[in-house]
Amino acid sequence: MAIAEDKTAQAGFLHYCEASAELELGEGFFRPESRPSRDLGVALARVLAVQAPLRVLDLMAGCGIRSQRYAREAGAAAVWANDADPDRLPLLQRNLAGVAGLRTTALTAQKLLAQCLIREERFDLLDLDAFGCPTTLVPLALEALRFGGVLYVASTDGRSPTGHDRSGAIRSLGAAARAHPASWELALRLQIAVVARAAWALGRGIRPLFSFSEGRTFRTAIELLRKPAAQEERQLGLLAYCHGCGDQQTQSLLQLRQWPSCCCTPGQRPALTISGPLWLGPLQHPPTLEAMAAAAELSLAKASRRLLDTLLRDPGLPARCWPTADLARRLGGGPPACGRLVEQLWAEGWAASVSGVMAGQFRSDAPWPRILEVAARVSSGPEASAAASGALNR
Repeated sequence: MAIAEDKTAQAGFLHYCEASAELELGEGFFRPESRPSRDLGVALARVLAVQAPLRVLDLMAGCGIRSQRYAREAGAAAVWANDADPDRLPLLQRNLAGVAGLRTTALTAQKLLAQCLIREERFDLLDLDAFGCPTTLVPLALEALRFGGVLYVASTDGRSPTGHDRSGAIRSLGAAARAHPASWELALRLQIAVVARAAWALGRGIRPLFSFSEGRTFRTAIELLRKPAAQEERQLGLLAYCHGCGDQQTQSLLQLRQWPSCCCTPGQRPALTISGPLWLGPLQHPPTLEAMAAAAELSLAKASRRLLDTLLRDPGLPARCWPTADLARRLGGGPPACGRLVEQLWAEGWAASVSGVMAGQFRSDAPWPRILEVAARVSSGPEASAAASGALNR
């Protein structure tokens, strides 16, 4: 079926078409703009379906669009579509009528996952599209995955993990979240850390497959491994950002020590803000993203294709990430071209990439003074190198 745009939904009608799906939206919450997240979920499901008959649990199915697409486009052998609102069950059943291998229920997520644990029922893909923070559901969700299964989890709690509600972050994430220029990435790393700690408590390991956000919802797909990889625990640590000089530093919890001096003027007290524990490892798994791109070549919307291509170019390492606008503020003038800055850092032997999470940002393991010097040269030529020195001595 040809891709249909969301004009009917925007106009207030009940029917909506997306890729192979055609359904009623009903009166519940639905965002047509979230199609890239659904496209990537289907692409991932296609990859998983090649390995073995695919069993999917759509824990908070809403109107059922994701369940319908998993069945029709990914070829899932079985899909369990659940929504806690019993008043929406008739809509869910209508939208999924005639789809083979479908099961529909109206249970709370906690009750359904507890039943799965008792019955030892496990899935290859568990879609947890939560409203708010899903932390309380993560341990039971991992119990409902087979080894090699994937938890595709979303959070709409934007305040706590981005440093705008410190008490909320402690309560919901068990972590400190402080103001940081790469706030979306900070939220994703905190979310992955929650899953990692829950998996390790079960004796399992994790592998983040992809992570992204548009600033409203934070989504990660995480593979559950039979056991942690060697030194996997080193990926849990702290991230420090100095609001004075702009430097960033990371430390693994396994090697926690006093923070080294940043780039502030000697005698000046650093304005360090420290977040964590959070995930310091990669955010994306390029082999999985490449397989997804090949599997979904004909069915991705343009925005979804752009997102997938962007994530492919940035594995998410190292965890030190800055906006070029921050460089412009410190150096004066306009921001340096992100691509040119990354190329120059690469040419000098440093790891660097354009961020796939937030536009206009880059990451690198280069020392902060060197980043400022290269940025000044990229922005205005060699004569601007003095601006970098000045930025470090203000």
